[in-house]
Amino acid sequence: MTGEVVTRFAPSPTGFLHIGGARTALFNWLYAKHTGGKMLLRVEDTDRERSSQEAVDAILEGLRWLGLDWDGDPVSQYERADRHREVALQLLEAGSAYRCYASPDELTAMREQARAEGRPPRYDGRWRDRDPSEAPEGVKPVIRIKAPREGDTLVKDHVQGDVRFPNKDLDDFIILRSDGSPTYMHAVVVDDHDMGVTHIIRGDDHLTNAARQTIIYQAMGWDVPDMAHIPLIHGADGAKLSKRHGALGVEAYRAMGYLPEALRNYLARLGWSHGDDEIMSTEDMISWFDIADVNKGAARFDFAKLEALNGHYIRGADDADLLRRIEALLPHIPNGAALAAKLDDTVREKLLQSMPGLKERAKTLTELIDSAGYLFSERPLSLDEKASAILTDEARAVLSKTADRLETVDPWTVETVESAVRGVAEDEGLKLGKVAQPVRAALTGRSTSPGVFDVLAVLGRDEAIGRLRDCGG
Repeated sequence: MTGEVVTRFAPSPTGFLHIGGARTALFNWLYAKHTGGKMLLRVEDTDRERSSQEAVDAILEGLRWLGLDWDGDPVSQYERADRHREVALQLLEAGSAYRCYASPDELTAMREQARAEGRPPRYDGRWRDRDPSEAPEGVKPVIRIKAPREGDTLVKDHVQGDVRFPNKDLDDFIILRSDGSPTYMHAVVVDDHDMGVTHIIRGDDHLTNAARQTIIYQAMGWDVPDMAHIPLIHGADGAKLSKRHGALGVEAYRAMGYLPEALRNYLARLGWSHGDDEIMSTEDMISWFDIADVNKGAARFDFAKLEALNGHYIRGADDADLLRRIEALLPHIPNGAALAAKLDDTVREKLLQSMPGLKERAKTLTELIDSAGYLFSERPLSLDEKASAILTDEARAVLSKTADRLETVDPWTVETVESAVRGVAEDEGLKLGKVAQPVRAALTGRSTSPGVFDVLAVLGRDEAIGRLRDCGG
């Protein structure tokens, strides 16, 4: 095809934007951006029982959070049902489709006989050439496409190559149900044609659909869009992706503290690559992406790789930007509302000061928030089990001496507090850890934290010494 590239992302609003759908959206978006084209958004909401506005909103929010924009307004497939019927009637008028009056009982018997004879349960075409005057009374007909019976239907695919489907296996499938509602197979073709879609990029579970949809395109005399059926995502163990592997909604990754740019980068690398490049800016991805470079084999989702990539993006992020992201994330995580209520200007300033140390150790924003918990804590701190075990009578006595030494420190900086703590260790004939570990436990309520001298400096003189006195012997 020549001219402007038009891709589309067409989710069903029956739940959140799941991770496989997010990757499909990303590939469509990247290809549109790479070619200077457009990506359209169509909501396939014809299943009225399972579709909901809440799910539509969640999908749009998920796309926005990932940074994937679309051109024009989202199209509702349900609202286009009249157009779908119009095309079905055109096919009927042209002799490319026909009314089928087979009853449900007939269809059941047909399927059972096929199974008994070891054949696939296909419709046998019994109304294909019959005169409608033979129609039984009281039966509302469906409309079926007259599929070719000889030869193959070819799907030319940018990822899978040329795939041929024997026409005998495709049968005369329904395009309009007896209640006048279009089938998914038919609605998709009419929508893609009317929206000017030139490239269909979707999961390879739609590959058989592509053959049936090609039959409708050809029957209408329409150009068949370029196809690219991308392999599905599997878990790290090679099994089909499930929730235990990470088949979650995008909103779950947001709540787990992943950055959208890290998730974008990771999803782009699931089934597509550019040499050995692992870390790619959005500009790089747009510049390099070509749908023809997508692998045929299933990609494997690996949380460890995603975490490592996310850690890289956190370390490289601006401190003030990370603070803004943390504030935006708090409403979406357990206990986040309580932390948000404590996030006044003083805590904000401390959080910003401690960010260089916090982000070096965190792989996710939730880990970062967890490590910064000591900034939100009020005296007296509650100690976790490991911190309590550190604070023996001997350790508490050391804390008391450390607090005394810190009273004399001026100015209060990372360097001066470090010098004071090291001085206590030397005076007591102890290794530095024997002083630093109890100090950490008293200041944070935990056995692990950012650098203990950074913690002292960020908390400030009064708060730090107060916490040491609370635990000192």
